[in-house]
Amino acid sequence: MGEDGVEAQEGSQEVWDVVVVGAGPAGASAAYAAAAAGRRVLLLEKAELPRYKTCGGGIIGPSRDALPPGFVLPFKDRVNAVTFTLNGRFGRTRRSRHMLFGLINRPEFDAQLVAAAEKAGAQVRTGAQVARVEQHGPAVPDRRTVAVVLADGETVLARAVVGADGSASRIGAHVGVKMAQVDLGLEAEIPVPPTVAEDWKGRVLIDWGPLPGSYGWVFPKGDTLTVGVISAKGEGAATKRYLEDFIGRLGLAGFEPEVSSGHLTRCRADDSPLSRGRVLVCGDAAGLLEPWTREGISFALRSGRLAGEWAVRIAEAQDAVDTRRQALNYAFAIKAGLGVEMAVGRRMLTLFESRPGLLHAVITGFRPAWRAFARITRGSTSLGELVRTNPMASRALQTLDRRRSADRPAS
Repeated sequence: MGEDGVEAQEGSQEVWDVVVVGAGPAGASAAYAAAAAGRRVLLLEKAELPRYKTCGGGIIGPSRDALPPGFVLPFKDRVNAVTFTLNGRFGRTRRSRHMLFGLINRPEFDAQLVAAAEKAGAQVRTGAQVARVEQHGPAVPDRRTVAVVLADGETVLARAVVGADGSASRIGAHVGVKMAQVDLGLEAEIPVPPTVAEDWKGRVLIDWGPLPGSYGWVFPKGDTLTVGVISAKGEGAATKRYLEDFIGRLGLAGFEPEVSSGHLTRCRADDSPLSRGRVLVCGDAAGLLEPWTREGISFALRSGRLAGEWAVRIAEAQDAVDTRRQALNYAFAIKAGLGVEMAVGRRMLTLFESRPGLLHAVITGFRPAWRAFARITRGSTSLGELVRTNPMASRALQTLDRRRSADRPAS
């Protein structure tokens, strides 16, 4: 073994057990899982930490449950009320006696996750931009090794690589990830005076938007409101106009945003690969997020943990057959859990695109639907589990499916 327990190749270059690319929630979770298993892990991040990330920052139950043991969430607010509107109209606020979910700022949250990975034994390198990975060729000393080539030409060797480098992932391109849905999210971080902040404390707003499949949100975080909208890619001008109208409607147009940003969210196709050789992808790099709400933090944390666990197994694999077996097991674990939730979310999005008013009426006016929403956000159930175990939810979704099919024009 080399220094710090990193395996040394003949010819002196060291080989890490697992190299993780990207230090967001997915990458930090993967690095933590692999390091906690006693493996030598290198976590590469192109930016310096902490760094800003466009994200609402909602931490629902599944996110909380996927965190490292002892992790203390840096909540900026705890939500127990949701105001729903339909393009600014028909507003109704539903309240819960218990917290629904918490709100965090991503720079602080991500940095804390990286610190947990470091505490578990992972080494972290920031300012390290990955250009590509190679599994064959002169940079690769043997078939059990992956070469991670950095932008400055340096090569890092590993027994397994986890790609968690975001929705424009270079590792995802290497694996061949295919996306079925691409959306544009626009967001503004708006500092507000104490009187305004107090009005929003403990309450979020969700607005079902004017564009098919679009919605807006207001998430309070102390003296700042995170305000954003999301819609299908290709509607950039209309999405920007929606955000401007939304902010104006809320009476916030007079406050100068501290940060204005945008990003694309990408959702995988059903047949998209999750691995190639000794390389796995997770989180946004794999296109793993809930298609309807575009909630991605819980998907990143959960898929990252699974990727880290299976990267350890791949690092131990002695041949291509065992490597392939472990990669298939990883894909099965993803599809059996997150994949089921994504399939239900895709159905919900399709229905929402065609009948947002009906969805608004059901959630705001039908108590069991509100209870289901609350249970999902708390983590006591999931969309997939709800449809599978609750006959009422299953029948309701089937009924909405039939109505949607009846609304389609004949071909």
